[in-house]
Amino acid sequence: MNIEKDSRIALIGIILSSTDHVDELNHLLSEYRQYIVGRMGIPYREKNISIISIAMDAPNDVISALSGKLGMLSGISTKTIYSKTK
Repeated sequence: MNIEKDSRIALIGIILSSTDHVDELNHLLSEYRQYIVGRMGIPYREKNISIISIAMDAPNDVISALSGKLGMLSGISTKTIYSKTK
């Protein structure tokens, strides 16, 4: 786990409405694995989507970079929230 002086706790919520870019999604999460504290995925079969939450402990720029890269993938929506404490 990453424990840096300027790190923040954040949660990236991901809604996956298409499986077209699952490989890219998994590749990005693997790339940032040193900052990921936990990951939970929920398949919502009735709506044909997947809901993924990523808990991170990382510097602000790292969290923003991952969230931005994920959000650029087609069929994927993201929202990031930050803890008030560092």
